[in-house]
Amino acid sequence: MTSKLKVGKVGSKNKEDAPYELESQFILRLPLEYASTVRRIAQSGSMNIKDRLTIELHPDGRHGIVRVDRVPLACKLVDLPCMIESLKTVDKKTFYKTADVCQMLVCTLDGDLYPPLEEPTGTDPKSKKKDKDKDKKFVWNHGITCPLKNTRKRRFRKTAKKKYIESPDVEKEVKRLLSTDADAVSVRWEIIAEDESKEADQHSSLANLDSSPGTSGHKMGHGSSAQRDELREIFNDISSSSEDEEDEGDRHEDEDLNIMDTEDDLVRQLQEKLNESDSAQHESDRNNQIVMEYQVQINGVKAKLQETRARKKQQEELIMKVENQALKNRFQALLDEIIQQEEREMEQLASLQEQLDSLIEK
Repeated sequence: MTSKLKVGKVGSKNKEDAPYELESQFILRLPLEYASTVRRIAQSGSMNIKDRLTIELHPDGRHGIVRVDRVPLACKLVDLPCMIESLKTVDKKTFYKTADVCQMLVCTLDGDLYPPLEEPTGTDPKSKKKDKDKDKKFVWNHGITCPLKNTRKRRFRKTAKKKYIESPDVEKEVKRLLSTDADAVSVRWEIIAEDESKEADQHSSLANLDSSPGTSGHKMGHGSSAQRDELREIFNDISSSSEDEEDEGDRHEDEDLNIMDTEDDLVRQLQEKLNESDSAQHESDRNNQIVMEYQVQINGVKAKLQETRARKKQQEELIMKVENQALKNRFQALLDEIIQQEEREMEQLASLQEQLDSLIEK
């Protein structure tokens, strides 16, 4: 929307110094159905545009009423986060800048047509703070295009404050330490790392654990000399046994070997059974993992299918609202692509479900 103001030089007598026009402009944002009506009114160029579209602002300069074909809409004047240059042309070749747009009049159906007036504030700090809070209500965080969503928050975001140490105190302490080192006869220093000290403590504790059994065994060895003498005598008696006892010992050894062979067979059989059970368990775990992967794929395809159906519904609603035939054909082509994508996703979902059912039956 545009309002013109004539400005001229004071005391100018020259005819060439004719007054020129300045334009102050703002953006009018309306609901979709009323925006199409206002667009048709502007394109028709009829003379009764003032009867069909009127804008009334309240004394606060921020709220007002916009009437489109005598339908009242509550409006609010907000400040945009950026400057938008407005251009106009006559021959569609040369463009002239007319104004910098920095405000937008937002109209809504469910707004309050006559909001309560706010009381004027004084000059004390509390009232100034209230004024700032009141101005924040009329700050618009977004631009007028999609890439400028939340542009005010992203452009004027708060930066992290670094925690600085008081440098004069640190510098004074460093100078004091250096002066004491210079006056000293000899200086000794060492670097203590907490990680290295912990590792050293762990190694020392492990070494103590390894060395403790050996020392106890050494002490026990000094006190068991009498037992070793008795064992030596017993071994001497065994070496002087007769041939009959040797034959009997050979027979016992054969029996022991037979017993060991049977035990080995039993151990082997048990090991084979354990291996079979482990392989069966491994196969079942593998099947469970494959089933889980199929479930994840099916859930992902279902989510995509739901999103595609939502896009399809939105595109159909958009086609119903558009009146331009060329634009409607373009939207219809996009709708056909979305329908094809929906069919592909349904086929993919059906094939995955069949594979999962066959795997579960096995």
